[in-house]
Amino acid sequence: MPVAAPLLSLLLVATATSPSSGPKEVGFGIDVARKGLWQEARFRFEKALVVDPDNASALNNLAIALEQQGEFAKAREAYEKALKLRPGNVYIQQNYDLFREADDKRNRKSKKKS
Repeated sequence: MPVAAPLLSLLLVATATSPSSGPKEVGFGIDVARKGLWQEARFRFEKALVVDPDNASALNNLAIALEQQGEFAKAREAYEKALKLRPGNVYIQQNYDLFREADDKRNRKSKKKS
């Protein structure tokens, strides 16, 4: 259930607002995410986090990639860590809010089927 369209624009802005020591990896990850290559994007964001584990931008982007791959618990964890690192970042907060809304909807649908 890809939800890429609204999130990709936020993904790009969030990257531009936080410095990191892995900007090439994050930039490449964004490029491949635009093409729908979520596994490669995830790899690049994870690689950026090896260099700088406190890179809120890489965490935000990783969360989006995880969400696209259906790994919602890991996505939530990445969003929450990014928000702890950059609590005032509007773009990360918007992405997290959109994620939570979609995740709540998914959870309600799965409960109805049970």
